Amino acid sequence: MKRKVNFALINFILKKIGIINGPNLNLLGIREPDVYGHTTFEDYFKDLIIMLDGRAELLYFQSNVEGLMIDKIHEWGFKLDGIILNAGGYSHSSISIADAVKSVPAKVVGVHISNIYSREKDRHTDLLQGACEGNISGLGLDGYRLAVLYLAGL
Repeated sequence: MKRKVNFALINFILKKIGIINGPNLNLLGIREPDVYGHTTFEDYFKDLIIMLDGRAELLYFQSNVEGLMIDKIHEWGFKLDGIILNAGGYSHSSISIADAVKSVPAKVVGVHISNIYSREKDRHTDLLQGACEGNISGLGLDGYRLAVLYLAGL
């Protein structure tokens, strides 16, 4: 008995993508809503999963601690296909996080909810920019959606 082969399924590889959010991003929805909006990241994350409709696996981690973020980059950077990284204020100060990004084979896309270049001068420098494959800034939470679609190959 001959079996039919669905070549579309053979070429389909489920991507695994992690989102790492840094300091103060646990306060999305209540922190400076005029800058960051009224939606919590947990609610937005559910919307991302619905959008993906099973076409990629999505994981989420948030920490206010630089070392824990580095540990997660090390862990996921060797297991997952891609990482979306919003290092928050550490983007402007952490060479160690930039080094962690450079140390892993996973593609990393940096995301900033606000446009860092239209804010205070101290925010204009992004130490992670050169370490990441790409960067999205100033598109609100929609930056995560665009990064997910890119890393998932959709």
